[in-house]
Amino acid sequence: MADGSEEEIGEKQKKEIAKWFLANAPAGEIQYVAKDVRSILGDDEIYEMAAEEAFPPYNKAHLITLELPDRSGDIIISTFGEVDMCNYLDPRTAQVATVDHVKQVCTKVRAATDDELPSPYIEEFRDALDVELCKYVDEAYPKGICAVYCTKGKDVEGPGSDFEFSVVISASKLSPQNFCNGSWRSIWTIEFKDDLQVVELSGKLQVGAHYFEEGNVQLDSNNDCKDSTMMQAPEDCAVAITTMIRDHEAEYTASLEASYLKLPDTTFKDLRRKLPVTRTLFPWHSTLQFSLNRDITKELGIEK
Repeated sequence: MADGSEEEIGEKQKKEIAKWFLANAPAGEIQYVAKDVRSILGDDEIYEMAAEEAFPPYNKAHLITLELPDRSGDIIISTFGEVDMCNYLDPRTAQVATVDHVKQVCTKVRAATDDELPSPYIEEFRDALDVELCKYVDEAYPKGICAVYCTKGKDVEGPGSDFEFSVVISASKLSPQNFCNGSWRSIWTIEFKDDLQVVELSGKLQVGAHYFEEGNVQLDSNNDCKDSTMMQAPEDCAVAITTMIRDHEAEYTASLEASYLKLPDTTFKDLRRKLPVTRTLFPWHSTLQFSLNRDITKELGIEK
């Protein structure tokens, strides 16, 4: 404080505050938050600096999906397909899309180079898994999108070496007109260990939801899981891996549904005070016997 007036915060502080609000926007709501932040700041230059720093990590963390300019499909914006800050690989179509992070649109697309794609041997495993995953995602997640990236060993030409895939599944249901938005994000790391002839999986499952009709309630839940299977031919590996992913994700969603059913009897009750400040339960069964002043105070033991 100086001379009784509020101290003016600097441009750097304003930018960092704006970045925080943008980065913590619920799934599918960053554009709404950005509109309000821009209006409150009243300074387009500071807002643009904050947006340029906040949008890229937000888009990748939330695994947003964008339509490719040639309408050949949708691309997931993730660290696994990142060629550079503005270009992202779509392994299914073997294309690289240029992305405007702040506007959340793909501006152009080009064919991926040989250096950006896995070897034919690795691609056989990757493509087989992608085909099986697409079938599963189409059944399990309305408007869900999946992608399979080779994150290690993409130059392996044949048996004898290890390699690794990252599987990404992203689905969202955005209904801001009904004051609710939700998202599902799962990331699976799949390690093919040739010496042991085994495939090891580790997954991170995330669910987010936001309800904001006359209130503000958010859900942010996650779960980690692991599994393994024997290394087989590409098609057999793909079926086994997809089955494990399906089973783990179904188990997690079932556990979430079970916890929701228990909310009224557990979580919501825990949010309320079990006893009044007098530590005495109110005798509701005999309220007709009391007068408002003398009898109630006597029964509760709070007479002066």
